[in-house]
Amino acid sequence: MTSPTTAPALPAPAAGSDDLDLLAAIEQRVLWLATAMIDHANRRPNASGLKVGGHQASSASMVSIMTALWFTRLRPEDRVSVKPHASPALHAVNHLLGDLDASYLTRLREFGGLQSYPSRTKDPDRVDYSTGSVGIGATAPIWGAVARRYVDDRTPVPAQRRGRQYSLVGDAELDEGAVWEAVLDPGTADLGEVVWIVDLNRQSLDRVVPNIAVSRLQRMFDAAGWQVLTVKYGGRLQRLFERPDGVLLEQRIDTMSNPEYQRLLRCGAEEIRERLPGGGASAPAIARLLAGVEDAELVAAVRDLGGHDLAALLDAFDRIDDTRPSVLFAYTVKGYGLASAGHPQNHSNLLSPEQLADLAARTGADPDDPWAAFAPGTPEAALCAAAAARLARPSAGTVAPPPVPADLGWSPQGRTSTQQALGRTLLDLTRSAPAVAERVVTVAPDVASSTNLGGWLNKAGTWSSTEKRNWFADDRETILHWTERPTGQHIELGIAEVNLVGLLGELGATWSRWGHPLFPIGVVYDPFVGRALEPWSFGMYAGGQSILVGTPSGVTLGFEGGAHQSITTPSIGLEQPGCVAFEPAFAVEVEWALLDGLSRLGRPDGSSTYLRLSTRGVDQGLADLPADPAARERRRRQVLAGGYRLRTAPGADVAIVAMGAMVTEALAAADRLAASGVPADVLVVTSADRLLRAHRARSGLDVAETWILDHLFDRPQGLVTVLDGHPHTLAFLAAENGGRGIRTLGVSGFGQSGDLPELYAVHGIDADAIVRAGLDLAEQGRRGGPDGTR
Repeated sequence: MTSPTTAPALPAPAAGSDDLDLLAAIEQRVLWLATAMIDHANRRPNASGLKVGGHQASSASMVSIMTALWFTRLRPEDRVSVKPHASPALHAVNHLLGDLDASYLTRLREFGGLQSYPSRTKDPDRVDYSTGSVGIGATAPIWGAVARRYVDDRTPVPAQRRGRQYSLVGDAELDEGAVWEAVLDPGTADLGEVVWIVDLNRQSLDRVVPNIAVSRLQRMFDAAGWQVLTVKYGGRLQRLFERPDGVLLEQRIDTMSNPEYQRLLRCGAEEIRERLPGGGASAPAIARLLAGVEDAELVAAVRDLGGHDLAALLDAFDRIDDTRPSVLFAYTVKGYGLASAGHPQNHSNLLSPEQLADLAARTGADPDDPWAAFAPGTPEAALCAAAAARLARPSAGTVAPPPVPADLGWSPQGRTSTQQALGRTLLDLTRSAPAVAERVVTVAPDVASSTNLGGWLNKAGTWSSTEKRNWFADDRETILHWTERPTGQHIELGIAEVNLVGLLGELGATWSRWGHPLFPIGVVYDPFVGRALEPWSFGMYAGGQSILVGTPSGVTLGFEGGAHQSITTPSIGLEQPGCVAFEPAFAVEVEWALLDGLSRLGRPDGSSTYLRLSTRGVDQGLADLPADPAARERRRRQVLAGGYRLRTAPGADVAIVAMGAMVTEALAAADRLAASGVPADVLVVTSADRLLRAHRARSGLDVAETWILDHLFDRPQGLVTVLDGHPHTLAFLAAENGGRGIRTLGVSGFGQSGDLPELYAVHGIDADAIVRAGLDLAEQGRRGGPDGTR
């Protein structure tokens, strides 16, 4: 990512009430509501008998942090990503702020109710970021900050409106590699609006983490240029440390293993006095110190970590440095305030009815009216109302994206690849549809030049918050120019596909976040689409609309070898919700598919697109592109609907159905079959995705137009399907051929380096393999029988 210039220091957050007693009362109500919501969800009638689940302990460890943040320091321009298992705490906060009706508190994890994890698109209350896939929600605000800055450079907004981007992160999420890919991206170090708060409860799903090595994590963030803050001990413990020999107690706790400390949380005062001094030379002095502490105070002090000390948290929030990203390690107790506090297996534990009743008594809740907010006229209600007024956001509004032309009129000649056509189409947009081109932002993980974005990059420039000098501008041998400026439209990241699709999702959500639609296009080597699949899919779930281009693809990569040859990506495109997949065969089809994808971006009913492209140069004359305008439009509609008839042979009982780079082999095989007395049609599939939807729609299983199937499969024929990918991608077409038999050719094994004739032959997708399959089907048809009955 091109490093943006450090933003002006943000003004200090408008502090809410720092009345700690009032905040503590709100904290207790949030704890009760979050816990009771999960309890109710698991005890309501459940016809299937399936476990409903929920995380009372994980929510409890975040309650103090969220209370301090929302009710005193958060501003309307700030955005917060909440760790997945704390969703009940978020809904409890929103309920007290008046943003969520009490009726929803009884509908956690219910169909049409509150989602299991925070969902920006499916929850009824304010959720800034969808989370649920561990690690992805943590990094999303980084890409949200970049997207916000990019939009700011096109719609100037005063710096103070930019706001902070908070991530409330579970400490176990720091095990995710995606987290460190984002933290270490060179541009992240300049994002001063990014703040992570780590809920450091030192527990995972199954156990206490024995060697979490917080100091190592702190050093890693520091080395990446982040401000590192720590809130470790609360006031009770701090006061004990100030007593005579208190430094020995502090050293003892500091050097204690995580499991040993967690065990203390399950102890009464007498057992704490036995265990806490340990067996070292300082044990007698620590024992004398503890002897002077009352039982109740001692039990409370052991649990008094900084992440539950409201005053310590507020002080830490006020020390955040907005000139660089910040991370706050807040030591917490998983299950704080619950009977299950600190237990190694409390992750999904539910309080018993007796324990819940005890919690209601301790928090001042009424079990007969469990969802009550604070009574009007009380100081707590006044503080909640003041916080709600402070956090009120003006609507971002909606701006309709510019209309996208359906056809730029390009009629490609000679030999070119679909990958080259991508760059050509982007350049044509700048001339033919400048209003559309202005909305385009391309993103690549250090592969812009090798995926043919060079011309676009030279034309559009690289985005940076300030203009920077291009020191190679006068070098005659330099053909790719990295001109960095605020008006640039390309963002180059490091080699991390997860980062790319994370940014792509946030750029694709600016229409709904900020009222400024963008047309984001990400380019990645196709074999690495699988590496980016989870965050890419999650970005679409969260409302991000974008175009992902996988190129180059398949064993058609040739000499690049098996490590770079994708096999399963065609079926990924087929199966991915919220996305339309295309694999064009000819250059003009790339243009049409790209324009179709752009036309569906930045709108409430929009969707994403996946383009699978090839480096193989193909004679564009083979496309037999109609010259007549009406005939050309007919072909364009067929391409976007999923396919077209490229060649129709009189009396053909066999049709070769080809995708992408394999059209050349399909045509060659059709010529050879004709010479053998077996006429064969050639059908080109441009979107197996849309054909499958049309096929399902015929049975009422989907909503799609079905006319394209009538065009392609207008009579029973034996089908030979062939693609540079897994053969099952087109196997569903067997249902469209009148029971005349099908042979599915494709790649089902790992490849190796080699020339195309060698590779196509070994995988059985060359013209010879197609001819053999066609002859088999023709013979089968002449014999008649189960697959060839006449």
